[in-house]
Amino acid sequence: MHTKKHLSFSALRKELSKLFVQIADSRQAGKVDYSLHDCLMSALAMMFFQDPSLLCFQRRMHDNMQCSNLKTMFAVEAIPKDTPLRENLDALASDALSPAFEIFLQRLQRGKQLEAYRVLNHWYLIGLDGSQYFSSEKIHCPSCLTYKGAKGPLRYSHQILQAVMLHPHMRQVLPLFPEAVANTDGASKQDCEINAAKRIVPKIRSAHPKLPIIITADGLYSKQPLIDALKQAHMSFILVAKPADHKTLFEWVHELDGLGQGGQLQLTDNKTRHHRYRWLNQVPLNGSRNADEVNFFEYWLQVDQKVTYHNSWVTDITVDKTNVVELVQAGRARWKIENETFNTLKNQGYHIEHNFGHGKQHLSMNFFVLNVLAFYIHQILELSDRAYQYCRSKFSSRQEYWNNLRAAIHIMLFRDYEHLLCNMADPPEIRAP
Repeated sequence: MHTKKHLSFSALRKELSKLFVQIADSRQAGKVDYSLHDCLMSALAMMFFQDPSLLCFQRRMHDNMQCSNLKTMFAVEAIPKDTPLRENLDALASDALSPAFEIFLQRLQRGKQLEAYRVLNHWYLIGLDGSQYFSSEKIHCPSCLTYKGAKGPLRYSHQILQAVMLHPHMRQVLPLFPEAVANTDGASKQDCEINAAKRIVPKIRSAHPKLPIIITADGLYSKQPLIDALKQAHMSFILVAKPADHKTLFEWVHELDGLGQGGQLQLTDNKTRHHRYRWLNQVPLNGSRNADEVNFFEYWLQVDQKVTYHNSWVTDITVDKTNVVELVQAGRARWKIENETFNTLKNQGYHIEHNFGHGKQHLSMNFFVLNVLAFYIHQILELSDRAYQYCRSKFSSRQEYWNNLRAAIHIMLFRDYEHLLCNMADPPEIRAP
């Protein structure tokens, strides 16, 4: 398979340049030292190469050579200094960056890359989960959430709700634009994940009006208000449901199953692991008069006569023996948003919890969004770019790969990103005189 040009780094960067140039700049033209485009691209480059010192090295290179890798790779004309960069990004509303995620997903769809992400022959699975990416006892802004323990000091934090397209058998995940869990002016209570979920669901549907979507999430979300919001947005769902949180639901399941109205399936795989499935359709979600009817399914994994995994879910999709195995796989894939997304962002070089700058308005969120956007580009390149894949195969670990790329751009100038990959994968031969 050849690399699709519209999914190469250069093509993706050009699309971002177009978007960043179009973002309205409220600053007075005569008082602008650095364009908003250059500030956004410079910050993105920091996240892309996972290097907070990148701008310092590139300024030095520009002074010596009148050019830099930020200019050749990211089309940055004037490398901004730290303070103006932060001031400019702080004033930019984060929603202005949302179209970048839509553009990338549309390009993947155009390149047929999304076909591999279909589940149940039709839908695309999108996981929702929340995470904290900033916490401090001193640094704060009006959007910060606050928390005070019984004896501890008051703490300030930033949290987000992240949506990610995923597939049980695909290693790469495709992030969508995150929703901030943040306090807003005039709010009497602190924001929470459920409120953020109610906001992000219609935004996803507005951005992708024709995409058949299944939302998967943990037990926090399997409540009537969010399920009603999903139905209104014409989205299906696979949500964890635990006995402690859904007592009435499990009472119905126990009673109706005892009457023989449910279904069961048992399988043993080639590793002698035993899989047991149970399901029941059209069960009241709760004990209220207007409770939604949902379809329930449950799964046990048994190894050497010991249950090593057990979970249960509710869905609006009718469950039977032809789809229960794939429904369980889709439900279990929810863990990919924690493992392949948050764990990678926090522990695999992206330093998502590092305070690149907090600001007073949008800076913290914008740095987070640009970091996720850099991660998204990496995921696309892992998925579709042969040069990226070949260069990565030359290094034993992901850390070694990025260490070498960072070292190279600090001391050498490259025509473009592809030139960098070519030189790192197959260095030019140098013979001793």
